[in-house]
This record gives sequence, structure tokens and C-alpha cells, in this order.
Amino acid sequence: MNILSIQSHVAFGHVGNSAAVFALQRIGVEVWPVHTVQFSNHPGYGGWRGRAFDGGLIHDMVQGIEERGMLRACDGVLSGYVGSAEIGPAILDAVARVKAANPQAQYCCDPVIGDVGVGVYVQPGVADFIRQQAIPAADVATPNLFELAHLTGRSTRNTGEVLQAAHALRHMGPRIVMVTSLMSDETPDGAIELVTCDDAGSYRLRTPKLPIAANGAGDVISALFLAHLIRTGSAPEALSCAASSVFGILKRTAEAGSREILLIEAQDELVKPSATFRAESF
Repeated sequence: MNILSIQSHVAFGHVGNSAAVFALQRIGVEVWPVHTVQFSNHPGYGGWRGRAFDGGLIHDMVQGIEERGMLRACDGVLSGYVGSAEIGPAILDAVARVKAANPQAQYCCDPVIGDVGVGVYVQPGVADFIRQQAIPAADVATPNLFELAHLTGRSTRNTGEVLQAAHALRHMGPRIVMVTSLMSDETPDGAIELVTCDDAGSYRLRTPKLPIAANGAGDVISALFLAHLIRTGSAPEALSCAASSVFGILKRTAEAGSREILLIEAQDELVKPSATFRAESF
């Protein structure tokens, strides 16, 4: 399997491509990373160095791969953090080029916009690009709960509202939606949920809620979900595999008291999770 991953990169830590690439490689997926930004570290630290790249560079990187005749071997495109709205057209052009070479390739948009308690943290114009252009072009979308509400303009206080919002997002373009970081009025104490839905139905997965809010976990689960979806063709199976691996990594991270996810130290969780969680139809 070959996945073109277009998202951020940091020299220190594990977010964006610095998280997704290793996670995919560890489960046997070849990754072609194209960076939207290159920072010294995640901006959540309060300070960082580096810069965002322009659309021309992203276009050149993808064109170079195309000139090698490799786009026909690309099984999926994954996009994540977009440094500026200006690079949006280059991302969609990459998707179009891949799909022209391999019509079976799937585009997964991880609509990185913001989070609960933080709000929108992307540059002006990025959220509009994601809502108006990236989501309509996507086969798969993996928003967190905040992003689902932001993209659809719907309430997500309970499971029924989350499902309605997820299906509203599907009507905007993606045939499969996977929602992370779900804590509604109906979520049991001490638990956190993930939901996925497609033409076949809706599925929910619960794991214990860990005392941690680590950057990069969403990037890892989106990458794993896409890879397992391509492999199995099953959204609930992909959710089970991805969520089980990420829970194992986060559990190890919480036990160590680390701010950065222990992606390398806990890499066995990617291949053989120590705990398995199953998505159930509801």
C-alpha cells in the first residue's frame, strides 16, 4: 500500500507527518510525505521556529512523484494540517492527479480546524477551504467533535445529534465519516467515544478516558483509519484497529507522564495492541 500524506512536519515531537508517517510505516504501509509546514515543534508549546510552505512547492513535490510514474500505485491521499488557505488548491490538485492515475484511490481529509476548549486555531481562510472545497472532494473525513460541529453548524450534545451531524457531513461529500474525541451527554463517566458511519450503518466504539490530552493522537488515528479501511474495506473494522492502537500508545504515554506521545517506545501497539476495542452497531 502507498499513501501520499500531505500535512505538517515538526523536527521535535510527533504531530502531522511526524506522527502519521512512522505509524503507517510500522504497519507495513509505504508513505510519501509532503509537508505543508516545517516547524521546530508543535505550536502548543507557545513558541516555535520554522515556516509554512507555499502551494508551488507542494505542487512540485507531487509532480515529481508523478514524473516517476508512481501516482498510479498510490492507494490513498491523506491531508491534515493546512498552514494557509493558499496551499489548498495544490492539495486538491494532488488528489485529482492521483485519482486520474488510479480511480480506486481514496482521499481522506482530516479537517484540522480546532478543538473543544481551544476553538479555531488555524489561519484565516483555512476552515472555509476545508468546508467548501476539501470536504466535498473527500471520500473519508475524520473530524473531532469540535470540527464536526464547526463544519456542519449542528449541535453535538448527544449521540443522536452527533449521528445527525455526521450524516450531514456525509451529504457534503465523504461517504465515510469517523468522529473522534466524542464526549456527549450520554457518554458514561470515565469513557470517551468514537463514531463512524457509512452507507452500511453507524458504529460506536468506547474506550476508558485517559488522563492525557496529547497532541498528535488525532493525526495517528486518522492515518491508521485510512490504511485499515483500504485494507479491510470495513469502516467498523478500521475503527477498531485504529482506536485500539492509539489507546495503547496513549496509555503508555499517560503512565510515563510524557507530553509527547510515545510513538516510538510504544510502537508495538501499532502492530499488536495490548487491548482490543470493538466498534458496535447502534
